[in-house]
Amino acid sequence: MLMAVKFPLASNGARTPLPRNPLGFFPASIPLKPISLSLPLNNPNPHNCFCLKPYSSRLTLLHRRLPPIAALESDVPQSHHQGSETLSDSKRLEEWSSLTAKFSGAANVPFMLLQLPQIILNTRNLLAGNTTALLAVPWLGMLTGLLGNLSLLSYFAKKREKEAMVIQTLGSVTTFIVFAQLAIAGAMPLPYFLATSAVVSSGLLINFMNYFNVLPVQILKFWEDFITVGGFSVLPQVMWSTFVPFIPNSILPGITALVAALLAVASARAGKLPEEGVKFVGALSGWTATLLFMWMPVSQMWTNYLNPENIKGLSALTMFLALIGNGLVLPRALFIRDFMWFLGSGWAMLFYGYGNIVCLYCCNGVSREFFIAATAALFSWIGFFFWRDSVVYGFRSPLTSLKDLLSG
Repeated sequence: MLMAVKFPLASNGARTPLPRNPLGFFPASIPLKPISLSLPLNNPNPHNCFCLKPYSSRLTLLHRRLPPIAALESDVPQSHHQGSETLSDSKRLEEWSSLTAKFSGAANVPFMLLQLPQIILNTRNLLAGNTTALLAVPWLGMLTGLLGNLSLLSYFAKKREKEAMVIQTLGSVTTFIVFAQLAIAGAMPLPYFLATSAVVSSGLLINFMNYFNVLPVQILKFWEDFITVGGFSVLPQVMWSTFVPFIPNSILPGITALVAALLAVASARAGKLPEEGVKFVGALSGWTATLLFMWMPVSQMWTNYLNPENIKGLSALTMFLALIGNGLVLPRALFIRDFMWFLGSGWAMLFYGYGNIVCLYCCNGVSREFFIAATAALFSWIGFFFWRDSVVYGFRSPLTSLKDLLSG
């Protein structure tokens, strides 16, 4: 049985203004004509009918050849196609979407093992009584990474990016184990370790309750305000403290940022900010987390510069795993055009993973063969996923994918 369904999109010859579609750029007005779709009902052979079926990726449905109806609020990437994609285009998009999700999921393996070599090395030094070697691991720099993990865990929980949530959870847990070792060695003050323990346990519990929709809204709002204020306060203080004693030891940067963050959050909750201001405060925690991650390798390399004799306290395998793990999530971040995710992971890959490998090589901490292999793997991978993304979207140059990411 056939059922004819008409969709009168506009009268013949009329021009209807359309808003900008986040999945493409369409003219300000286009002539639209009524279309009629015949949908076979109860057809025993589904291959002989036109049917709309749900896809795991939101991209696939919106890249069908049906004309766009309205703009949709979405976090999916932008495309410069104008609704003329073929079924093969949609298939390539769906396949690349699935593959980038698998890459992101595979990143769990190196991230799960990321701190393991460092944990083993710290354990050996502790058993040997060589607590000085643990000073090569700056706890302030790692604290920025831990707070970044918790903030991004909240960010990805709201976006329902399951693979990314697991990565941030693994990062939080393994980093906390390193903190425990540093506290045992006296390289991290005990009060700071206890406070960190409370924040980590609370953050993990709250975010997973939020993911499974069993968290009261008020608690979620309090947590979001907490990580916004906490992250924004810690970031300038950690940046300042990294360069002590070359600059005076002061808590003024942290106190100033704390007051500013409290005022911003309170004003947003009280409705005293314009819409743009509320959006800015809402995005503050995510960008703060990204900047915390970006500062972590800066702190580590500054420590390497000040204490080159302690660089053997760093694990080359940990740095290589950081390079691999962050590199594996980059194709997904590029595909969904999430600039914040791409920037944070790309920075960690280049400066925390590869940057520390360069430091180890300069100090004879790794062999030439290891350094050359890591360099070749890094740049080959970057070239591959940019090329593949441009092919899937039909761009002539991989630079167009980068431009799309920056403008998205």
